[in-house]
Amino acid sequence: MNNFMKSCKNKKIVLLYAAAITLLIVSFLLGIMLGSTSVSFADIWGAIINRNGTGSGTRIFWYVRLPRICACLVCGGALSVSGAVIQGVLANRLASPSILGVNSGAGLAVILCTAFEIYGGWPLSAFSFLGAFAAVMLVSICSRKLGASRGTVILLGVALNSLLNAVSDTVITFKPEVGFMSSNFKIGDFSAVTYPKLIPVAVVVIVTIIILLTLTNELDILTLGDDNAKGLGMNTGFMRTLFLLFAALLAGCAVSLAGLLSFVGLIVPHIVRRISDNKASHLLPLCAIFGAAFVALCDTISRTVFSPYEIPVGIIMAFLGAPFFIFILVKGKGGHARD
Repeated sequence: MNNFMKSCKNKKIVLLYAAAITLLIVSFLLGIMLGSTSVSFADIWGAIINRNGTGSGTRIFWYVRLPRICACLVCGGALSVSGAVIQGVLANRLASPSILGVNSGAGLAVILCTAFEIYGGWPLSAFSFLGAFAAVMLVSICSRKLGASRGTVILLGVALNSLLNAVSDTVITFKPEVGFMSSNFKIGDFSAVTYPKLIPVAVVVIVTIIILLTLTNELDILTLGDDNAKGLGMNTGFMRTLFLLFAALLAGCAVSLAGLLSFVGLIVPHIVRRISDNKASHLLPLCAIFGAAFVALCDTISRTVFSPYEIPVGIIMAFLGAPFFIFILVKGKGGHARD
């Protein structure tokens, strides 16, 4: 904590936090106010002081916009921090939950839960986490056993993505009702978020991010490479597994709430590294804030650009993320972690 406070004296870092928090507030307000039905400041204030009011603005605020925008903030922060941790542990800037099969592993678990009529709450989040953790550990173990290069790690993730999606489609083939219920889930969407779904996920995500913020020194050491980390007395195998477990938990929670949101864990950590530094003590909190704002803005765009029609937010993210991924791949020559 002392190191965090000392580094905050750096003017650039202070400005970044100020910009991030400002963007977060603006994205939150826009997400509340904009949509097929506009909500004014007066409506918001009236809803806050009189929650039991019967006006349309009050109902929209409490039961539609607020849970939805909070879900955006939770999922955006979770996926961004998850991506930053995975990139650090695997030493690959192209790594992210959606590319390495982490999201697909969580998605398969959610589809299986849906097939067995588990639709929300702690059980869904738990199974989603197990699916995400199994996927990321499989990629990590295979890449280390095979001595895979950074590019090969990405190919392993792509192959795993295809396999897990094929299994998901097989389940949907035999259980068509699951496919009907999971159509928006496979793209990524916040339209069905409710408080019973949101609250358990939010609690797990917030607690997990707080735990990760206490382990930033260990993450910095681990990103130095196995030899250097072992020289400093670190049990690299245990710490790598621990960080991947937390990253999978964050990604799994986000997937259980909003579906397969793509590229958030790639775009946000990459941009934050470019505008700040690689120290995890600032990388993780900035990723959480910028990621939350980014997803909230994308969701607002998805609800307003074609109003009164709404498109799933995952489509917006795919349009933004795919060109960004190609740009990083070409410019970074494979996403090397150490520039």
